[in-house]
Amino acid sequence: MTTTVASQDGATVLTVAGEVDLATAPALENSIEAILNGKPAALIIDLTDVSFLASAGMAVLVATHQRAGDATKIAVVADGPATSRQLRMTSLDQVFALHSTLEAALAGLRGA
Repeated sequence: MTTTVASQDGATVLTVAGEVDLATAPALENSIEAILNGKPAALIIDLTDVSFLASAGMAVLVATHQRAGDATKIAVVADGPATSRQLRMTSLDQVFALHSTLEAALAGLRGA
């Protein structure tokens, strides 16, 4: 798993690629924690290039939402059977904003 961080339209975008499982979830959590320590107004976690999302990865997303509270708006980009399907089946799309593209996530944050 790899992560990259960029700033786009006032949001911090964390792009994740590869497999997010029990072995890699702690690294994802560390990346997110480092970002949240900077208190960004918005964080978009882009899972477009994630090929496998295990429950450990989903737990990191829930913890991120809880840790961010009202200080940071969280949005997740996930499209396809490896990511969005699991997030919808577990109703996590009701916990945080779920978008199919980065552009949709950015638009959603602008409209929020």
